[in-house]
Amino acid sequence: MRWAARHVSSSFVCWMDGARNGDIAIMRVGSTRLRKRGIMVEHLTIGPELIDIRRHLHAYPELGFHEEHTSQFIADQLRGHGIVVLANPLPSKTGVIGLIEGERPGPAIALRADIDALPVAERSELEYASHNEGVMHACGHDLHMTSLLAAAFWLAEHRERISGRIMLLFQPAEELGEGALAVIKAGIVDGLDAIIGTHNNPDYLPGQIAVGTEPMMAGCVKFAVRLHAQGTHAGYPHMGTGPIEALASMILSVQSIVSRNATPFHPLVVSVTEIHGGDVWNVVPAEAGFLGTARYFYKDDGQMVERCFRRIVAATAEAYGITADVEWDDFADPLVCDTALAAAVAQDVPQYASLEPIHPSMAGEDFCEYAQRTRLLFAFIGSNGAPGHYGLHSPHFVGLDGELQPAAEFYVNAALRVLKECAAGQ
Repeated sequence: MRWAARHVSSSFVCWMDGARNGDIAIMRVGSTRLRKRGIMVEHLTIGPELIDIRRHLHAYPELGFHEEHTSQFIADQLRGHGIVVLANPLPSKTGVIGLIEGERPGPAIALRADIDALPVAERSELEYASHNEGVMHACGHDLHMTSLLAAAFWLAEHRERISGRIMLLFQPAEELGEGALAVIKAGIVDGLDAIIGTHNNPDYLPGQIAVGTEPMMAGCVKFAVRLHAQGTHAGYPHMGTGPIEALASMILSVQSIVSRNATPFHPLVVSVTEIHGGDVWNVVPAEAGFLGTARYFYKDDGQMVERCFRRIVAATAEAYGITADVEWDDFADPLVCDTALAAAVAQDVPQYASLEPIHPSMAGEDFCEYAQRTRLLFAFIGSNGAPGHYGLHSPHFVGLDGELQPAAEFYVNAALRVLKECAAGQ
């Protein structure tokens, strides 16, 4: 479904209630336009205003569905640049939805950035390190927000370049794995022709971008196993059916799922990360359990792991004379871009950044959920790349300011390209 400028879905109209236009401020994002081999691309310059924005956002991180200050700050920035901020239908009232109307009718797309932080005590030693004790932008979402704001400021000043409408989706609660689903449930992305997202990646240098048709981020499973036995005195183990031996056998056995059932050419992981059982040194417990995760890039592999996992747990429990419950939460699919959109956008990238191969990430990303409603385009943007750098979610993680310009340029150029591709029916 495509929206012409004069045709607005009923759900979109309801968000417009209460939307406000701010006065257009002086543009602080410079730009130049280059044409190479028939490809027109836009180049942005990140000024001091945006560096200050990034530092403010990094210094005041907030956890998922509690991003009140962050949301107000973003909304104020958008209004200050003449961008409409729509009423927020999410129950948490966090997150921000902006709207930029082009001068000509056309498709409707969204640019998305996640805004939440992690419960991590920052140890980066940055001058603008977190002021909120125990909370940190350890995944670089401050970079995501700032680069989308930079793109939004440019697009608002160049509406003549836009044929259609662009939603600016500052999404809450990505780290909880619940934000995208909340957005979908609220109907915010209904009727969109495509949605575009990015994630900073410290394994790439600033100026490097990876986008393509291969799987980018893993499908994610959270599993929990609870064992039920007959506890007894540790000196009389024959009087009970303790769960500890069964637990140990299960943990060892599930490690063979990947090595003996999956092709070595498909990345696949099963990791046990928590073990619980017993409280007293001289009592065989009646209950025990373990938790963990599985990560996969191909749906058939994920389904195979579940079948094998359940079979191992059930057979081992029976062998030890106990019972077991399995919770298997396959909460995120692998993230794969729309083939046609990824191919089209990738052609433009070398005109403003270095196009790099995709190095798939075993981390998850709830951006994948938007595939339920529309076409996806996603890119990794280099944010460090120095030898010995710290990875995402580390308390020492440092994302460099050099990530901002390539990320903003990707948002702008990908948006303009995707609007054209969707209008042409590609």
